[in-house]
Amino acid sequence: MLSQIAVFTHKVREHMDPPRVVVAATVSCFEVVQCLRETQASAAIIVDAALEPVGILTERDVSRRIAFQVGPDTPVRQVMSAPVSTVQAQDFLHHAVAWMRRDGIRHLPVVDGRRVVGLLELDDVLARLSGQTVAQIDRLSHQADPETMRAAKRNQERIVAELLADAVPAADIQQLLSRLNHQIYQDAVNHCLWRMEEEGQGPPPVPFEVLVMGSSGRGESSLWPDQDNGLILEDYPDSEHNRIDPWFIAFSERLTTTLDAVGFDYCNGYVMATNPLWRKTLSQWRAQISHWIRKSEGLALRLSDILFDFTCVYGEGRLSRLLRDHVTREAARPIFLRELFKVDEEHEVALGPFGIFLTERRQGPNQGKLNLKITGTLPLVGAIRILALKHGIPETSTLERIAALHERGVLSHDQQDALSHAYRHIVQLLMRQQLRDREAGLNPGSYVSPRSLSRREVAQLKVSFRGVKLFRAARAATRTTTRAT
Repeated sequence: MLSQIAVFTHKVREHMDPPRVVVAATVSCFEVVQCLRETQASAAIIVDAALEPVGILTERDVSRRIAFQVGPDTPVRQVMSAPVSTVQAQDFLHHAVAWMRRDGIRHLPVVDGRRVVGLLELDDVLARLSGQTVAQIDRLSHQADPETMRAAKRNQERIVAELLADAVPAADIQQLLSRLNHQIYQDAVNHCLWRMEEEGQGPPPVPFEVLVMGSSGRGESSLWPDQDNGLILEDYPDSEHNRIDPWFIAFSERLTTTLDAVGFDYCNGYVMATNPLWRKTLSQWRAQISHWIRKSEGLALRLSDILFDFTCVYGEGRLSRLLRDHVTREAARPIFLRELFKVDEEHEVALGPFGIFLTERRQGPNQGKLNLKITGTLPLVGAIRILALKHGIPETSTLERIAALHERGVLSHDQQDALSHAYRHIVQLLMRQQLRDREAGLNPGSYVSPRSLSRREVAQLKVSFRGVKLFRAARAATRTTTRAT
């Protein structure tokens, strides 16, 4: 039985069967039925000379179209079901299951590129899933239209509550939410491209990729993320700018509007593709990043801090990989990292002398509470990001960065263990509180009252804060020693 979280992380290739019966369209019905009987297969995939699926013949097809109706020498192409739907081996399993259940598909050929590599059987997969997991898949399934995307986005809240109730770690749920949101982004892009074609604006004038930044780029999404997105465009001649840029302006406006309607609020800081600052060609992005790093002050540092956790959610990924290589190479400059560290020092851990929590002092509904984002996760996320940049680590996830730093010997085993546990514990408390806020009819925030925590949770939170604080202090001491030297 697959766990609730595993079904959303596994790929189709991990659950497909080998294609036991693969035949050419010219093979006779008699030969195909014989192969099905001898191999005890439930379906035969019909392919062309390049091994690309052109049809499928299932047991139901045999009973409805062959038995007592056509001669044994009849070519199978005359009775096969065609055209045939296929799924890529690297696609997520839950997408395939939702599609098969929605469209009544029991057998789905699996391809790598265009060549057939396996067969996904719905009954076999469902046998490995609990009823609750199947229901979750159905609630999260959607097509590339705003209505079903909006419904899937709303259903995330219920599923997160179920997963937390079943003791699924919040850090794992964050990764799941990120993948689900990235899929909604992809479908939103496809919807916008289709609408622009329908309205006569044509296809994209040059290849492009859509980026998300911040927590979504790190794979650490909350339930209610806003839009932090941008575009990378393939380089084009300056003489073509007046033809190409208007298309991407229109596309960006349509995309951000669609995402807002689906459930991704507009970014208050205007970090969106509609802002020319976040919509550039690859060469322009490289030049902009190099300028920010050379400048190493004020706004340039804050913009760098936003961008560096980017990931590609639409496109083939080539442009974003080239941009990531540029960031990894350029951002390792000591002067830039030193100045970035000064900005990061603004986020202090909420633990004072003698292990006393530093709670909100200002009068209001949050007085006496802990801000687990500003004074909890951000101090750790920021410090780990800077250390990862220093050592040329391209990963964006905080936990992946911690693991990579440990593998390179930058972090000791004890440091890796302490920081990973600290991140997981703080995120667990934060996600639980946000759901409680929602249930109480409040806007989900990051404030948690220490009184709402058990003694064990308080003790563990203090250990987590202390671990982050000691790590940051050690990094600050290293930086001071380096400067003095």
